[in-house]
Amino acid sequence: MKSVGNKIQQYINANLNTDLHSLLLKKSPFPEVSMQELVQQIKGRKVAEKKFPFLNQDNVIFPPNLNLEQSSSQDTAEFKAQFFKGKKFLDLTCGFGIDAYFLSQNFEEITLIEQNTELLEVVKHNWEVLGRKANFINQKLEKFLEINSEKFDLIYLDPARRDNNNRKVFLLEDLSPNIIEIQKKLSEISDEILIKLSPLIDLQHLVSSLENISKIWIIAVKNEVKEVLIHIKKTNEQTEISCVNLQTSESQFNFTLNTEKNCKSEFSVPEKYIFIPNNSVLKSGAFNLVSEKFSLKKLHQNTHIYTSEKLIENFPGRIFEAEEINPKEIKKGEKFNIITKNYPLKPEEIKKKYKIKDGGQYYLIFSQSIQNKHILKAKLL
Repeated sequence: MKSVGNKIQQYINANLNTDLHSLLLKKSPFPEVSMQELVQQIKGRKVAEKKFPFLNQDNVIFPPNLNLEQSSSQDTAEFKAQFFKGKKFLDLTCGFGIDAYFLSQNFEEITLIEQNTELLEVVKHNWEVLGRKANFINQKLEKFLEINSEKFDLIYLDPARRDNNNRKVFLLEDLSPNIIEIQKKLSEISDEILIKLSPLIDLQHLVSSLENISKIWIIAVKNEVKEVLIHIKKTNEQTEISCVNLQTSESQFNFTLNTEKNCKSEFSVPEKYIFIPNNSVLKSGAFNLVSEKFSLKKLHQNTHIYTSEKLIENFPGRIFEAEEINPKEIKKGEKFNIITKNYPLKPEEIKKKYKIKDGGQYYLIFSQSIQNKHILKAKLL
């Protein structure tokens, strides 16, 4: 779709809650627009309502599902945007333009590169609807870098994470573009480069493969790690890692890369309070640092659960008040939320063994300390 007329927009609005499968069986009321295109716009509005609400408005056009899935959420894009400002901003992998829209708000000149012609037309249309201006360039980024002579205050990239067979890839050298190959060229035209990577990227591989990493953000939303963001900037300082859990009240957990190597954990059987770090912290691998920084003891070297007789404020994760129970105290048909860490049975196996159901206000934590296996009945604080 190249535009949304009033009647088409009215039809989309009128069918936002209609079953899409039934709509696809009908004939489009508009000769110039297929029913598949109409349904795609309705789907886009539904996605936008939760993922990027700033686009949940009339006259905005949405691309195919894959582009919507691969786009950053408004929450993560707004988080990125708060750290950067300058005169000239370049996005080499524009896509649907969510990150570009927010990152570029504190810049005067905006250049967006996208090789997909139709997708770039969609972005251009939407930015006009939103009252934003940019230089839209329909070109492969390799070609742009080859002929470009400008310098920029910030370059942003979100490399494609699928190979030619549409399989997901995670190593830097398998991404498109290959960041390792083009880093020197990027550094010649900007002192600051921001790169969005898969949450599955190996941090040690990342640090050993790229130069001048100033900061790594591990960004989770409601405890689900969504992306790893790296900031490349020429600096003599150690790489800082920041663990963020958006849409929660949890504090950020920040440390320098080498800090973890100098920390050690103490160990204990479960005490009154149980602490489970959020997934951004777990992704960072700072297991001993968590123990040392918050004066907590770990249950086991391979159990990333911490314990204390004291309640610790500002912990970046969930805190439970817990007591150990005998398996015989678990009654058939009771409801519990199940957590397992370093325990031989999986949650589904536990529910089957003890004949319990999901839900309720209490948790059962199945874990292991350096002394024994434990079953804890816990309440989330």
